[in-house]
Amino acid sequence: MHYPVGRPADFNTLLLRLYRLAQELPIQHFQDAVLAQVKQVLPFDSSMWGTATTKPGGIDIHTVHLHEIAPEMLVEYEALKHQDATASMVLGESEVTYSIHIETLYAGHAAREYRDFSQRFGVENMLIAADNNPRTQFVHWISLYRADKEAQGSSDERRLLGQLAPHVMQALALNRVIHLGQLEASDKAMSPYGSAIADARGVLYHADPQFNSLAYAEWDSWSGPHLPVQLMADLSAGHERFVGRTIVVRRYFEHGLLFLKARARCLADQLTAREWTIARAIAKGESHKEIAQVLNRSPATVRNQIQGIYEKLQVSSIAMLIEALRRAE
Repeated sequence: MHYPVGRPADFNTLLLRLYRLAQELPIQHFQDAVLAQVKQVLPFDSSMWGTATTKPGGIDIHTVHLHEIAPEMLVEYEALKHQDATASMVLGESEVTYSIHIETLYAGHAAREYRDFSQRFGVENMLIAADNNPRTQFVHWISLYRADKEAQGSSDERRLLGQLAPHVMQALALNRVIHLGQLEASDKAMSPYGSAIADARGVLYHADPQFNSLAYAEWDSWSGPHLPVQLMADLSAGHERFVGRTIVVRRYFEHGLLFLKARARCLADQLTAREWTIARAIAKGESHKEIAQVLNRSPATVRNQIQGIYEKLQVSSIAMLIEALRRAE
C-alpha cells in the first residue's frame, strides 16, 4: 500500500475543524471522527489513543480508544507489555514524537515474540506522539499504525503529528467537558455546583474551581492529581453517590470515564430512605392518611414521621419542604 505524504493547504482550517467536531459531536463518536480527519493528511490503517501510567514492567492503561483494531490486541498485549520498547522511550520525556519501524526496533531473537505480535495485528510501522508527565509517569498518547513494512514514517510526517497531537488531545478534553455540561443541564439539582472528569483509576482530567473548593473543604490534605482516596474507594464500590461531612458527589460512569458533579451537603441529605419517600409524597400534595395507606403504616406513625422530617429540614411549610428537597435531589 502506498501512503502519500499529505498536509492540509491550510493547517489552521484543519485545527478549526477538530475543535468544531469537539463541540458538535457526541462523546461516543468524537474520537473516530477526529482520526478520520487526521487520516486525510497523515494516512494510517489503525490507531490506538489513550492514557496510561508508565511503569518499569510496561504501561498500565487507564483509558483507550481502538480505531480499526481488534479488542483482542489489548488482551494479548497485557502478557507482552514488559517487552514494549516504545513505552520505555517516553519515560522521563515530556512531549515526544517518534516514527518507529517495528522490524528494526524489535530486531533479534529476544524481541521476536513482540515483533510477531505487532505484525499479527497489522503494526509494521508506527507514528506515536505522547505527552508524558515525568513526575507522575502519566502519559496521554496517540499511535498511528501502518500495515505496510515499506511505509515508514518520514521526518515530515513525524513533525506533522507532533504539531497535530496537542490540538487533538486538547479537542478531546474539550469534547469531554462539553459532555459533562450536557449532563449538568439534565440534572438541575446538581448543575450550579462543581464538576470533574476522572478515569476509572481516579486520575483527574478536569476539575472546575467549585469542585476543587468543595473537595478541599471535605479533605483538607487533598492536593490531586488523583481523586481523594475515600471518594475513589466509594465510587469503585459501585455507589452512584458519595455523601461526606460537607460534600455530596454524584457519579456518571460513561465511556470508561467518571463524570462527577459535587455540591455542598444540605439538610435533606440526613433524611433516611423512608423519610425521603414520605417527604416526596408530601411534596406531591398527599395527606398523611394517604401516605399511611400506601406504606401500610398507621396515620399517627406517619404524622409523627412528617413532624420529624419538618424538624430535620428546619421548614414550616410544604413550599419550604419542596425547596429543601430540590437542593438534594
